[in-house]
Order: sequence, then C-alpha cells, then structure tokens
Amino acid sequence: MSREDILPEERLPASLLTGFLGSGKTTLLSRLLRQPALAETAVIINEFGEIGLDHLLVENAPEQPVLLDSGCLCCTIRGDLIDTLRSLFRRRVKGGVPPFKRVVIESTGLADPAPILQTLMSDPLLADRFRLDGVIATVDAVNGMSQLDRHFESVKQAAVADRLVLTKTDLAEPATLAALQARLKALNPAAPQILARQGEVDGSRLFDAGLFNPALKTPDVQGWLRAEAYEAPRHDHDHGHDHGHEHGHTHEHGAQSASDRNRHDAHIRAFCLTAERPLDWERFTRFIETLIARDGDKLLRIKGVLNVAGFDTPVAVHGVQHLFHPPALLPAWPDAERRSRLVLIVKDLREEEIRQEFSPVTAN
Repeated sequence: MSREDILPEERLPASLLTGFLGSGKTTLLSRLLRQPALAETAVIINEFGEIGLDHLLVENAPEQPVLLDSGCLCCTIRGDLIDTLRSLFRRRVKGGVPPFKRVVIESTGLADPAPILQTLMSDPLLADRFRLDGVIATVDAVNGMSQLDRHFESVKQAAVADRLVLTKTDLAEPATLAALQARLKALNPAAPQILARQGEVDGSRLFDAGLFNPALKTPDVQGWLRAEAYEAPRHDHDHGHDHGHEHGHTHEHGAQSASDRNRHDAHIRAFCLTAERPLDWERFTRFIETLIARDGDKLLRIKGVLNVAGFDTPVAVHGVQHLFHPPALLPAWPDAERRSRLVLIVKDLREEEIRQEFSPVTAN
C-alpha cells in the first residue's frame, strides 16, 4: 500500500443492509424504497446461491414492479457479486438501466457481512467506482437478545454496523428493549440506534453515513468515525474479555446466568487508536500489513481518518479482515482537529498489544 494508492474520494456510495433472520430487512427495504432518500438507488438482493424469495417481496410491493416508481432498480445476484456490480455499472454507463446514484446490497440473514464488504474492496474496478457508504444492521427488538446469545453471525452484523435499526419495537416489552439497547451500546458504541415502528424509518437517517455530506459537499469525519464514542471511561472489567456482560439478565442474587457468561459478544472489542503527530505512511503501512497478515481473520472492521506526513488534507482508510480498501484523500479537514483516529473492531485480540505496535508509526 504505497502513497500512490491514495485516491480522491469520488465514487458511487454503496450501503450494505444486513441483519439476522426475521429481523425485518425486506420489510424495511420495501418501505424505504418509497421514500425520496432512496430515489435513484439500485438494489441488489444477495441470496448467496439460495432460491431467492425476498426479491419477489420487494419487486411486488404495491405500484413497484422491477423498475420501481422511485427510479430504483431491483435485481438478484445470479452469479458472483463482483460480476453483478460490474455489469450494473456498465449498464448504467450505456443507459441500459435508469441512472442511479447509490447501491444498496441486502444480505441474507445468515450471512457474515465480511465477504460482501471484502468484495467491494478486493476488485480494483469496483474499488475505483464504488465506495462503502455504510453498514446498516437490523436487530429484532423482541428476539434480538436470544439471537445475540445463540448466533455469532448476529453479533458480527451488529458489531460492524454504522447504523443499527431496532425493528418490532412496538411489540417489545420496555425492559426487553432497554436491555437490548444497552447491550448493543456496549457492543458497538459508535453506531446510532434508530427505532423502527412497523418497518417505518426515515431513510435520510440511514444513508450518507460515509465521509461526505452530499448537501454540503464536505467531509463528515465525526459522523463517519465517531471516534469519541470509544474514548469514554471504561469499567475495570471492560479491559478483559467480559465486555458487554453487565447488560445481561441476572439471577435473584445478582449472579450471572450461564448464557451471560458465554455470550458471543464477550469475544468482540472495539477501541480507537489516536496519534497527535502526523503519521509516517510507510510505518503505518507496515503496521497494517503486519496486523492483517497475523490477525486478519480477527479484524472484523477497521476505519480511520489519518493525518499523514506530506499531505495537507486527511487520508481515510477502512478494511475488513484481510482486505483494505484503497485509501482516499479527503478534500479538507472538517474542523481544527488534526489527530489521527483509527477505530478497530476485533475478535479475541488484546487491545494493549495493538496499541504498543501502533505507537512507533508517527513521523519523527
């Protein structure tokens, strides 16, 4: 990853809509497609080779056939996701489909979100044409706690999200909803939690979650990174692998249940590395490449905004497991803040060791 790899941030935004089985992704998407926020949006339903049914629900929504009234295009993946996105972009250029300004990919409920994010990063042509705007995860307010306990896929979906949409909130008991919100806050401190009622959510709150505010045409580093969420004081037990346990149900005498002790999210940690001085790009590259080579499978997500020596404006980076998206040079700093901030969401990795490895990367 050389300095020449740093690209200007001018690509079509792509958003991933994920969430566990039955959490309401398709209902949410069908409602969103009627809103102005999703006008000129191409929608891809990712079934990973299964017989696709969700796309029928979307395509047959009232007054919305395959070519939707909003100008959206709905299609299903019949082969490789890379081929689908390449073809979609070519058809857009040639006028074979209505012009679209963003892509939304809906994943199947059992999917690990990492492969889809990796797809956007691994193909050079896609990386030149699309940028990850954000990950939206739906969480069932009624069954979410038990799903997080039993299915690690649901934990990963929530952990890497930029936006968390809590569905079926009108059906959940207030205490159940509060416990779920607290647990999600511990698992993913930076992601805003948006409550949906009967599948209704203001689409403007879910999209344009990336580095740019389209209305202002300026970087929105704080909104994309929210690094300050990771800098709040932690309880002593948060420094080990018991993160999130305090939000579970307890027995009468305060002892944690077996499900509390064995929660999947106990293995996931999220933290932010910062540097006051500009970073040396070669040293940062060596740090990242070493981390990926050694611990790639455990790096659920990395995203950051860096002050790199030799650049007047910030460099945005993000990656998933073994893959790193081409770094993007932003047009300007959004404010007087010049610190480098790198957020890591990891599984079974020690924060202190990574902090020590990161410390030498600042320029002399």
